[in-house]
Amino acid sequence: MHILFLTDNFPPEMNAPASRTFEHAKRWVAAGARVTVVTCFPNFPAGKIFPGYRNRFYQREVMDGIEVVRVWSYVTANEGFIKRTLDYLSFLPPAVIASLFISRPNVVVATSPQFFCAVAGFFVSRLKRRPFVFELRDLWPDSIVAVGAMKESFPLKMLRRLEYYLYRKATRIVSLTHSFKTVLTNNGIPADKIVVVPNGADLDAYQPGERPDALATKIGIENKFVAAYVGTIGMAHGLETLLKTAAQLRHRSDIAFVLVGPGAQKDELEQLAKEQKLDNIFFVGPVTKTEVKAYWRLADVALVLLKDVPLFQHVIPSKMFEAMSTEKPIILGVRGESQGILEKSRAGIVIPPEDDVALSEAILKLADDREMRETMGKAGRQFVTTHFDRDQLAKEMLFHMANACGISPQTGEINFRSVRLSGNRE
Repeated sequence: MHILFLTDNFPPEMNAPASRTFEHAKRWVAAGARVTVVTCFPNFPAGKIFPGYRNRFYQREVMDGIEVVRVWSYVTANEGFIKRTLDYLSFLPPAVIASLFISRPNVVVATSPQFFCAVAGFFVSRLKRRPFVFELRDLWPDSIVAVGAMKESFPLKMLRRLEYYLYRKATRIVSLTHSFKTVLTNNGIPADKIVVVPNGADLDAYQPGERPDALATKIGIENKFVAAYVGTIGMAHGLETLLKTAAQLRHRSDIAFVLVGPGAQKDELEQLAKEQKLDNIFFVGPVTKTEVKAYWRLADVALVLLKDVPLFQHVIPSKMFEAMSTEKPIILGVRGESQGILEKSRAGIVIPPEDDVALSEAILKLADDREMRETMGKAGRQFVTTHFDRDQLAKEMLFHMANACGISPQTGEINFRSVRLSGNRE
């Protein structure tokens, strides 16, 4: 079975789309599939090509058995709607052209929310005359409206029409949440073509462990309770709330806030923190994947925050599963499906989104109750082990892709052993 997968992000980039695709793909290779990934040269989120790469028309490499084809795209930082749109759109023609020179796959997969990546995948599937699988990571273009990057307009209406055209033409839609599936079925997309394969955690890579005291010393937070935000610092996350909370908790010299990661709003928030003389908040910036694991172990509580907009009730931030896997309690400022998961797992505290008072109270509660933190952390690890193991989820997606192109377990072409379809994880 040959899987041709189009994605705008791939390692050494470290955002959620890159990690999910890579972690799944290497497991598909281990199961006996051939996987070819068409992507651009790594540059997210700073808009600078990573060391060791050059933004040229075509480059081929192999990563963990995955054949990776990189193509030219317009490179810009992850900020500014027009430039980002040009970045996304520029990937489409080179990706389609490069795919023409790749041997015919059994199935073509493309992932959103980089919407024009999905368009490219559809074109390639038609040119190759193969089934098209749409991996639905976000309800784009609605998500750009939700964060205020674009207003309702005629172009937006046309994009929505194109979005639903792709849904209708896809042989299979792999949705990351049950909520996305509900939205699509409510808008006329047949439920039987949509399967749900959420994000999960690599339970071997993300494990509980000793606190890295040397890292705490490096940052200057020895012997402090650490409330950590790990991930993209972007428009969707409403992290101004975190700054307000840090200001409210100035009097607690034993509490520190650590923000790990890059993003469009990092510089702005860091400047605001300096202006407000918030000496209890520390911006780390981008780190390697190995370093991310160390920061999870440094944290006493994980902060998972989004803006208070209805669309975000349908999303599940992937950082939840990494925090659970490392036995870190979570303070979740997100409504909807994420809230249901956290409440069922008993792995943390749910607060209203963008509520700095509630965030302050939750942090104080956990800072002053070590036993509660440990109980929630262990509950999270157990829950993610049972419901969100990356190994099992990769097998499920492989099963659905094989089914879309008519390959059954009986052929012996793919190792489907231990694949069990999970049903509802909520």
